[in-house]
Amino acid sequence: MNLATRIVVIGVGNEYRHDDGVGWAVVARLAEQAEDRALPDGTTLRVCDGDPARLIGLWEAADLAIVVDAAHAHPGHPGRVHRLELDGERLTQTGGATSSHGLGLGDAVELARELNRLPRRLVVYAVEGANGGLGMGLSATVAAVVEPLTERIAEEVELHRGPAGNR
Repeated sequence: MNLATRIVVIGVGNEYRHDDGVGWAVVARLAEQAEDRALPDGTTLRVCDGDPARLIGLWEAADLAIVVDAAHAHPGHPGRVHRLELDGERLTQTGGATSSHGLGLGDAVELARELNRLPRRLVVYAVEGANGGLGMGLSATVAAVVEPLTERIAEEVELHRGPAGNR
């Protein structure tokens, strides 16, 4: 496989902390859909606890890396999805959402930049959560965004594979 065309979708979080498992849920749903509607060749689905070194290892050499993570925002709107994209080697976002992990995604981006291990294109979907406490299962508001977000990511992967995206 040509590494320049590699696509990785990474679900970040902890499935044992309610809404923090939204990234894992989206990746699981993408895997289910791939049984009937295959993802493009070179696309991999992974989960990660959010450790910056593990994230960098998963996305390095990727042409497109899509990361799905839970987020906190103040004021919060559980279920709201923020789309962030690495633009000029800076992670730009709208709104005030931050990662639900101690070391945020921004830390991984900064470290990857210093190590020259950024993916060619990085897109982050941050989903505002309602419940990050111990336990399994997503809140109703966060569970409701899993399917539409899964479709949105599948479309983004397909579009990237198209003639304009396959650089």
